[in-house]
Amino acid sequence: MTLTTRDLTPRIATEIRADKKTLLSGEHAAKIRELLELRGVLVFPKVNFSDEEQVAFTQTLGTFAPEMRGDKVYKVTLDTKVNDQADYLKGSLYWHIDGTMNAVPILASLLSMRVLPSNGGGDTEFCNTYAAYDDLSNAEKQQIDKLRVMHSAWNTLFYYDPEPRIDLLRNMMRIGDRELPLVWTHRSGRKSLVIGATARHVVDMDFKKSAELLVQLRDWATQPQFVYRHTWSVGDLVIWDNTGTMHRATPYDPASGRLLHRTKLEGEEAFA
Repeated sequence: MTLTTRDLTPRIATEIRADKKTLLSGEHAAKIRELLELRGVLVFPKVNFSDEEQVAFTQTLGTFAPEMRGDKVYKVTLDTKVNDQADYLKGSLYWHIDGTMNAVPILASLLSMRVLPSNGGGDTEFCNTYAAYDDLSNAEKQQIDKLRVMHSAWNTLFYYDPEPRIDLLRNMMRIGDRELPLVWTHRSGRKSLVIGATARHVVDMDFKKSAELLVQLRDWATQPQFVYRHTWSVGDLVIWDNTGTMHRATPYDPASGRLLHRTKLEGEEAFA
């Protein structure tokens, strides 16, 4: 049962090649977990898992996290005929971390491509928020290490709908708000940035200075040296460490048919 790896960029993303039997055996689960934390993103080209196989593979890596409705697999699409919650995914076009409304965010997501967009677009980009923090100067680290940020799900609404209806805004506001550290000190001792589209303002900081700092850090973390962009082929599987990366989809037509299937791993560590 062989498994080979190849780094796709110096700072983020590793390609893994192995057959289905090898991956589903769980024999290399510990190595895959180690690589996931170290590299942030793992790419399994054209592995062509069925839903059942994707669920089984996810279960080899940790505790499986079902969707809120109890489904094991979530359909990622902007087509409301396929996913009645598709409008909520409009925020996925902007840099974000999943689960900032939760004390314990999911550990990782596994995404497999089922239908490519008919007219292009729809790549997925990832950035390494561990590496982005590591490369800050000591003075910059001291400036931000103790700061707290209010995260709000509804903040993402204004990214794609600058003048939302009040009922839509209120629905998003019901999801809640959560104050989180700007710098997450993980139990491993490593540190990562907690930023993205849900980051609304730095607590106890002037509004303009807060906006400037959050945008500056986002620009810093999404520089080319910290980013991997995946151009999908049908059958690809990509896993990302949700605790040490941000991600976003590149623009695509909601009517293009783009469809991916997602499974998740339960979180194992609270923001700290």
